[in-house]
Amino acid sequence: MRSITLVLAPVIFILTAYLGLAQDTAVQSGRSSNVQTYTPSKLLGPGQWDIKFFNSLYTQTRQTEGGSKAVDIPRQTFFTNTTEVYTGISATSRINVGLVFQVRANTYNGAKAWRAFNFEDNQVDARSGLTTLAPSIRIQPFANVGNFSFTSSLFFPVFEDVPNAPYLDKRSLFWETKFFYDRTFGANKWQLFTEVDLGFNFGEKRANANPLTENIGERFANQSMVVPLSVFLSYFPSFRSTVFVSGQQSFFIGYDNPDATGNNFSQNYTALGLGGKYQLTDALNIELSYNNFVRGSNFQGLGETFSLGLRVLF
Repeated sequence: MRSITLVLAPVIFILTAYLGLAQDTAVQSGRSSNVQTYTPSKLLGPGQWDIKFFNSLYTQTRQTEGGSKAVDIPRQTFFTNTTEVYTGISATSRINVGLVFQVRANTYNGAKAWRAFNFEDNQVDARSGLTTLAPSIRIQPFANVGNFSFTSSLFFPVFEDVPNAPYLDKRSLFWETKFFYDRTFGANKWQLFTEVDLGFNFGEKRANANPLTENIGERFANQSMVVPLSVFLSYFPSFRSTVFVSGQQSFFIGYDNPDATGNNFSQNYTALGLGGKYQLTDALNIELSYNNFVRGSNFQGLGETFSLGLRVLF
C-alpha cells in the first residue's frame, strides 16, 4: 500500500497542476512548444520547475544463455516508476538542481505481466517498494553551446536488504552522468538527439556478502561500469507533437581484478524503439514509447518495455 501511495502521489500532484494551469491551455499556433524546446539538453531558467513522472513496464520470456543464444524462461516483469523534480537556480539558465526517486515492482515464475501493478512484496515471487533516492545536478558547461548539457546523479539504495528474496534493485551506490546533445534541422521539423551515459556501481562485492543476512543477487553489479549509447530521431507533425524512433547500445563492464573476489561480469544489449509526445497544455506533456531488446549477451533479457510519461514545466 505504501508503494501504491508513492506512485499515485506524483500523479495527483501533476493532475492538480494541470487543473490549476487550465487557463493556460490554449497553445497558440506558430509558437514553439515544450515538446520541441525542452529536450534533456535544454536547462531551466531561474524559478522554473520541471517535474517528470515516468513509468516503464519491462517484461521478458526469453534471455540469452552465457553467450548470445536465446533461451525460453518463465515470464519475469519489472515495473519502474521514476519521478524527477528539477528547478533552475542560475540567472544564466546553466545550472539546475533536483531530486530523483524510484519505485519498483517485480514479479517472477511466470506471473502475468499486469500482476506487477499489485505491488506485492511476498519475498517469494514478487517484490516492490521505494528503492532509490538521488540528488541530481544539471549543467550547461559552454555558454555558446546551448544544446549540450550533462546531468549527474548519485543514487542511494533505501530498500530493505532481504536475504534469499527475489531481486528488487541493485544494492549499489550508483553514480550516473548523462551527456546530452541535440540538433534541430529541416525547417524545425526534424531533431536528432544523442545521449551518452556513464554509470558506476559501488558497494560490497558479491563474493564478500553474507548470504544469511544479505541478498547476494542484488550485489551482482557492484564494482562495475555501465555505458549506454542512445540516439533518437524525431519528427514534428505539428508544433505541439512529435514522433520518434530510437536505438540504444549498452555495455555493462565489471572492472574487478579477475583474481579478486569481485564481480568480473560483463553484459551488453541492443534495443530499438519508437514513441511519441504530445503537449496537452502550456504546462503538461504526455509521452508514450515502446522498446524491444533485439539482441544481447551473457544472461541478458530479450524482452519489451512499454512506457508512459507525464511532464509538467512551469
